[in-house]
Amino acid sequence: MMRETLLRALPTLEAEKLDVLCAFGTALLEKNQVMNLTAITDPEAVARLHFVDSLTLLDAVPFAGKTVVDVGCGAGFPGVPLKVAEPSLRLTLLDSLNKRMKWLADTLPGLGIEADCVAARAEEFAGGHREGFDIAVSRAVARLNVLLELCLPLVKPGGTFLAMKGAGADAELSEAAYALKVLGGRVAAVHEYPIADARHCVIVIEKRSATPAQYPRRFAKIKQSPL
Repeated sequence: MMRETLLRALPTLEAEKLDVLCAFGTALLEKNQVMNLTAITDPEAVARLHFVDSLTLLDAVPFAGKTVVDVGCGAGFPGVPLKVAEPSLRLTLLDSLNKRMKWLADTLPGLGIEADCVAARAEEFAGGHREGFDIAVSRAVARLNVLLELCLPLVKPGGTFLAMKGAGADAELSEAAYALKVLGGRVAAVHEYPIADARHCVIVIEKRSATPAQYPRRFAKIKQSPL
């Protein structure tokens, strides 16, 4: 069922890439029986709500040859499907939960998927990787004004941050206007698409200028007083 769903949604994706996605999905569901990796346990739903959803980012900006950080990647989304579909990108998976990152670090090499798996908070990781990536991506991690302070410091000036959002995207964009101005970002586009009859969107944010050195702040401060 997973493969059939992917074939319908992604008819141009090569067979070997479909095989890798299905193998990763199978490994995810097997591990999910003993570790909380995903609330989605139906194979067809995994294909639609994890894989197809993640790969909509390929229509937003070119990924070929880019350095990409997936902030708050959880079980590897959207970063792992992006790496499978565009192997030339250089992927860093970042999440604060060590056991998830250990599972990814143990699982991905056996599937032929190269990625740096880092267990750290984004605001701490920025200390050694400031403005080191062409693209940052994030899905369902925090409200946009908080997410901008965690992600934009990691992006090079001239790079892009892609925020995957749902039905509340318009309100979050309005709320994040000041954060965008302070952190050096600008909304370049908002791409809407349906997944399972729900409105999803990708907010494309260009990094126009360097982020001031005082950002990101400690997470407690970001949460207490978001920009």
